[in-house]
Amino acid sequence: MNKQDLIDAVAASTGDTKAATGAAIDAILEVVTRAVTRGDTVQLIGFGSFSTGARAARVGRNPSTGAEMQIAAAKTVRFTAGKAFKDAVNAS
Repeated sequence: MNKQDLIDAVAASTGDTKAATGAAIDAILEVVTRAVTRGDTVQLIGFGSFSTGARAARVGRNPSTGAEMQIAAAKTVRFTAGKAFKDAVNAS
């Protein structure tokens, strides 16, 4: 399912227009992105939570030459599925 499929499904479920549904989904994604960028955790009870994680610096290898290279530390985005979401996935 891509974003347009999601908009179509939510619009059909709510009876709202596709334009309004698209604007609402865009707003939700923007708010979640801003919150996680600030380092906050976004918890949607029953669905899951979005948070930041840290990946340490490490040594990697260039696959074509085999030479070692330093990979810098980075922030990552983590998603942890909620219990209801896990149960729904495992039930099917």
